[in-house]
Amino acid sequence: MNVIVTSPSFSKNKKLQTEIYKFFPGTKLNLSEKRFHHNELIEHIKDADAIIVGLESINAEVLDACPKLKMISKYGVGLNNIDLKECKKRAVKIGWTAGVNKISVAEMTLGFMMMLSRNLFVTSNQHKNGIWNKSGGFELSGKTIGIIGVGYIGKEVIRLLKPFGCKIFVNDIQSQDEYYKNNNLYEASKEDIYKYSDIVTIHTPHNSTTNNMVDINVLKAMKDTAYILNTARGGIINEVDLKYALKNNIIAGAGIDAYLEEPPTDREFINLPNLICTPHIGGNSGEAVEAMGMSAISHLKRYFNI
Repeated sequence: MNVIVTSPSFSKNKKLQTEIYKFFPGTKLNLSEKRFHHNELIEHIKDADAIIVGLESINAEVLDACPKLKMISKYGVGLNNIDLKECKKRAVKIGWTAGVNKISVAEMTLGFMMMLSRNLFVTSNQHKNGIWNKSGGFELSGKTIGIIGVGYIGKEVIRLLKPFGCKIFVNDIQSQDEYYKNNNLYEASKEDIYKYSDIVTIHTPHNSTTNNMVDINVLKAMKDTAYILNTARGGIINEVDLKYALKNNIIAGAGIDAYLEEPPTDREFINLPNLICTPHIGGNSGEAVEAMGMSAISHLKRYFNI
């Protein structure tokens, strides 16, 4: 069987290399250290019986170019980059484990909160440029946090916030009354979350419902001292509107780990002093990479009865 891996971070991990070669000796990796897009992706996987994919887009045209493909194993969480209906039409099976990188993403989210609230990011950069700014921001403890999307990662953020005694507003498409009650959470509309929170953090998929969910109207509804975080998917926050809001101090700042275009090319946006921007590494702690990779391999083993 011909197994092909598309993800650069999986492919360069020595432990995952050893593990997949143990069970699938002829596996083809992506050692280019870049994410393949469309034509490059098709060229890489066209002869595959099974693939391990990360964030690469698997649509009808890609599937049509892979006539032997029987199995897609997801490296990571979220299936929005895979056209599940087209896979079903072609009897291509999907292997996926939800929440496998939740600790990694949630810890990064908490890190963003601390860096922004205590002004650590801004003052560190200023200090390196000879500016001695003693503005220490505000304590995270006791503040109002808004969490939109209370799945595996949202719940892990809530767990990490418990020692801080924050008032936590939550919003999710699913009713979770018992969980909210047991964890002293306040269910609220998105509008109230934007209006009253000191920090808003997004943990939803990117789909037709959440596309540009946070636009200029939302940002103007937030407090001018508030921060917004996106460690989920690009496209949920309108980046043009966010750039305008940050440049004009409509909100205090933002922490962004996911972008509509990756890597982003708007250098003015990336270089804004009140924006923490990371290269989509929320789920890429060493532990999470190994857990996601081992999970992806296990789905292949299960499918091929190894």
